[in-house]
Amino acid sequence: MYPSTTQDIPETQSVPQHIAIIMDGNGRWAQKRHLPRFAGHRKGVEALRGITAACVKQGVRYLTLFAFSSENWRRPADEVGLLMDLFTSALTQEVDKLHANDIRVKVVGDTARFGTKLEALIDQAQAKTQHNQGLTLTIAANYGGRWDMLRAVNAAIQHQTSKSKNELTEADLQPYLAMHFAPEPDLFIRTGGEQRISNFLLWQLAYTELYFTETLWPDFDAAALEQAIGWYSARERRFGRTSEQLNTAKPHA
Repeated sequence: MYPSTTQDIPETQSVPQHIAIIMDGNGRWAQKRHLPRFAGHRKGVEALRGITAACVKQGVRYLTLFAFSSENWRRPADEVGLLMDLFTSALTQEVDKLHANDIRVKVVGDTARFGTKLEALIDQAQAKTQHNQGLTLTIAANYGGRWDMLRAVNAAIQHQTSKSKNELTEADLQPYLAMHFAPEPDLFIRTGGEQRISNFLLWQLAYTELYFTETLWPDFDAAALEQAIGWYSARERRFGRTSEQLNTAKPHA
């Protein structure tokens, strides 16, 4: 079980171990080019391939992507349908390549709403890549941070025994959170100019560094990722401590 940033002080490195991204701006990218919105989503899949490869090259261990939120069902029905088709196509075409590159695929969210075909593809992708030791690529689909926490609380209560404490602790809850298999994100990136986290990883982003960029997701490439990581490496991650405490803790030459 990975440490909680509110309970322990994790070790930090210049390259984030875990990056979480909201891939925003696909529709606006297409509209700027007088293309249908779905063309932007297709271009966004290409950007995802490049960012995944760049993360592997940079030494990132976990990459978590917000592909479809629990609130995205509010979008026009034809766009939602096309997004489901794109998700199905990506799982069909990309998993073998990811597996060949030792990448583990995880999908978190309420996938029951996707239907049996897509659910089966998700299960197959996770089973095929489950023993891979490289980058863990997590797709958050029909996911919401509040859904995640409520689900975890209900599961923890259900599994309490007569010997359990009356009050839940973070340690009680953590095994039931959707991202229990990964450390909390070090760096959060949102493309497209918006500056909010939109119900994404509400529990896990407690001490994550938040990076917002005007770059639309289809234009977010390896150079843009390197710039974000450079910004991250210059951050002072205190986890509640003072700068003086950090300086005292640093080893002297």
